[in-house]
Amino acid sequence: MKQKLQAFLQRILKYIKTNKKKSAIAFILLVVYYFSLPRTLFEEPYSTVIESSDGELLAAKIARDGQWRFPSKDSIPDKFKKCIVYFEDEHFNYHWGFNPVAMVKAIQQNQSAGKVVRGGSTLTQQVIRLSRKNKKRTYFEKVIEIILATRLEFRHSKEKILELYAAHAPYGGNVVGLEMASWRYFGVQSHQLSWAETATLAVLPNAPSLIYPGKNQQKLLKKRNTLLLKLYNEKVIDKMTYQLSIEEPLPQKPYNVPQIAPHLLQRVAKSDEGKRIKTTVDISLQNRVNHIAAYYYNQYKQNEVHNLAIMVIDIQNRNVISYVGNAPTDKDHDKDVDIISAPRSTGSILKPLLYASMLDSGELLPNTLVADIPTQISGYAPQNFNLTFDGAVPAQRALSRSLNIPAVLMLQEHGVNNFYELLQKFQLKNINKRPDHYGLSLILGGAESNLWDLCRTYANLSSTVNHFNKTKGKYRNKEFTELNYTNGFEQDYGNETNQKPILGAGSIYLTYNAMKEVNRPEGDEAWRFYDSSLDIAWKTGTSFGNRDAWAIGTNSRYVVGVWVGNASGEGRPQLTGVDSAAPILFDVFNLLPRKAFFSPPLNDLEYADVCTKSGHLAQDDCPKTNQLIPKNGKKTSICPYHKLVHLDASQQYRVNSSCENVDNIVTKKWFVLPSVMEWYYKSQHIDYMPLPPFRTDCQQTQQVSMDFIYPKTNSKIYLTKNFQSKVQPVILKVAHSNKEAKLFWYVDNVYKGETQTFHEMQIEANTGFHYITVVDEFGNEINRKVEFVRD
Repeated sequence: MKQKLQAFLQRILKYIKTNKKKSAIAFILLVVYYFSLPRTLFEEPYSTVIESSDGELLAAKIARDGQWRFPSKDSIPDKFKKCIVYFEDEHFNYHWGFNPVAMVKAIQQNQSAGKVVRGGSTLTQQVIRLSRKNKKRTYFEKVIEIILATRLEFRHSKEKILELYAAHAPYGGNVVGLEMASWRYFGVQSHQLSWAETATLAVLPNAPSLIYPGKNQQKLLKKRNTLLLKLYNEKVIDKMTYQLSIEEPLPQKPYNVPQIAPHLLQRVAKSDEGKRIKTTVDISLQNRVNHIAAYYYNQYKQNEVHNLAIMVIDIQNRNVISYVGNAPTDKDHDKDVDIISAPRSTGSILKPLLYASMLDSGELLPNTLVADIPTQISGYAPQNFNLTFDGAVPAQRALSRSLNIPAVLMLQEHGVNNFYELLQKFQLKNINKRPDHYGLSLILGGAESNLWDLCRTYANLSSTVNHFNKTKGKYRNKEFTELNYTNGFEQDYGNETNQKPILGAGSIYLTYNAMKEVNRPEGDEAWRFYDSSLDIAWKTGTSFGNRDAWAIGTNSRYVVGVWVGNASGEGRPQLTGVDSAAPILFDVFNLLPRKAFFSPPLNDLEYADVCTKSGHLAQDDCPKTNQLIPKNGKKTSICPYHKLVHLDASQQYRVNSSCENVDNIVTKKWFVLPSVMEWYYKSQHIDYMPLPPFRTDCQQTQQVSMDFIYPKTNSKIYLTKNFQSKVQPVILKVAHSNKEAKLFWYVDNVYKGETQTFHEMQIEANTGFHYITVVDEFGNEINRKVEFVRD
């Protein structure tokens, strides 16, 4: 057909050359003809459509003009091609855009009937009529259609013309196009339609307002079966197919468009409105995660918790394979809000990043003891969730138990600015204020982030370890890349390098190893004792006021992120990461294929002797064990807590040369913590042995240790009022190495009283600076300057 049209044009051009007098007019007509057809035939907006990784419909959004009009596919089903051609235009493949014979017959029938009963239009002409908004049928309009139809045949192939027709044919109401009609009337995609279903959709555009599913059933049935008979007579379908097809029922109640991933649809529509996007989502997994979300929503709404979000990432390619942006709640509880991209208080979810950074920079080792004591820093007094103190706790244990005070002290040592810069490298875009705006609260939920950025961060960290192990010591300079939800997109991870992108594989692995030990949700406490348990690194977080519950976990293949709470920001009792988000996390991981935990990246780790008591690099006489540490771990300090002490022969008393013969003195390493750390540590560790007292005959040289638990140096203490507006006293605390010692308390050199065993003193003082002095019965003295201010 194209060759014939081209030959026709060549004859016109030849005519122009041989008839120069008429060439100008002919040339003008030719130009008018060439430009008569608009470059873009259809300007109508399309629905936004997202599909799963295997082409199944996930969700769709109605077009801006209120029509359900899906973007056309690259090809249309062969069944529909045959059905529409045999029903509308049998000579479609042979004409140049119009059929003179059909038009003559139509004119004769119209004149005989005295009205328009037959149009005689080809499919090409119908495409033109649809593009011209179905203008009133007149003979003049018919001439315009013929001209434009022939021009359309020049521009496009027959296949493309059929695609245009299939995409814009009316199917009743606000349903436009074959793809939408397939879903609306049969609940499947067009390539899944049977012959009977395809024939139904082929005859519907002929009279969509008259013949509508659920109405005029006999007319629709007659048209469909007539077409099926024609297909049988033309040997397009066999006898059995024909007989089975005419027995199929007509569509009844219309189907709703699937909304399996409605919030991902929202995300796609922001950048690709009106397009058909094939996503990376696994529809089977998405459906099962949706069921989990619905189950927990029905549980949590009893506590007036109405929203949650879940993401699953494939670490290998950073593909989003499940995206649940919100619970199946109602409009009164923000069901349309996509929580995945919403900034929320981070709670404790950033603690592993601080731990990994300090390992990486050589500031601590996995079991380095970190203080867990009452702490006040410039008026900021963090508290552990259970309001207890361990005195000192190994760093990885502090992480697995999510202790707040050790985390704050670690951040103070590491530096807020350093940690802030690390978070910027991770592209946590909601952490966008100056570091001093957050201060030390940055590690306890003082900042906001979103589930997308956090899942991306953990996926990138996991991939760093995987690639390092796979290549036996190589990194990629673009390892920290964006997540992807578009199928077929190829990530660029950059070039291989010996330089770590942000954090080294060794520190990440040791962090994940610590995260394996996080206390499991109720019912899974004995996970270590059975082989089928999930071997994952995971962390929870709970924001202040129980407003946000987080859980993020990873193995070597997948990252799962969960948030639970209220989109309104309302906090609820019992809303915590462990109790609310973690059960969802583990249920989702149980849907995924089991994958091994990360292998240790030995090329970025080395063995070292570590003190079993303090977790520092061991001294010569420390009890020690050989452990894997990051390469920068050799920079950390030698154990500061094992001290050389001199004992008598019984090893029950300390002595010195003034009271014992040097030959009888036993010299021994003793594990000694600072006074305040010791005060709380020994209550948690029955094996902790305080320093023995000096023998009585050495009393004059006895050294005692005491220190303030509260307040700290240069503290600012806020005076609070009770409900009767009375200013409350301040309680000062001191730890003493001899619990039987008597302590005498002074404020500004004014005696306030004495304590024994429990060294706590209530004092009342005016605002301003004051000097606290505590003296024990042996004459030892400690002092502290504090400032009292009204709250």
